[in-house]
Amino acid sequence: MKVMLVVFFDWHGVIHYEFVPHGQTVNKKFYVAVLKRLREAVRRKRPQLWMNQSWVLHDNSPAHSSFLVRNFLAKNETTVVPQPPYSLDLAPVDFFLFPKLKSTLKGHRFDTFDEIQKNSMELFIILKEAFQSWHKCWERCVASEGNYFEGDKLE
Repeated sequence: MKVMLVVFFDWHGVIHYEFVPHGQTVNKKFYVAVLKRLREAVRRKRPQLWMNQSWVLHDNSPAHSSFLVRNFLAKNETTVVPQPPYSLDLAPVDFFLFPKLKSTLKGHRFDTFDEIQKNSMELFIILKEAFQSWHKCWERCVASEGNYFEGDKLE
């Protein structure tokens, strides 16, 4: 059984997540509905960012660049941080989130969607350290103006 998870976060932690219903295609219409729920989550969980409209969306997925999605973001004055697709230095889900989820769940068999959800949600609790690590990497990448530094110790 495969399960798709949509996650939005900042370096303080997860802001919004949802599991994609079985059989649902993540198309532009579905993604706009997710973005509406994300906006509500930002309003509730990051009220300061919401009030001064300083929250931004980082999304480098080409599938999320449809006219419908771009129009929704523009209409709601949502800033999207530009980033080239497949930028491994700054792709946080590739950097830690999904590899950590996969490695922790690997070898476990689950019979139901609910079991997968429950076990996945427990992992969010331990991800704060990974958020901080990603933030350090991001700051270092910006400070080095994108120069290669893999293998260097993060201070």
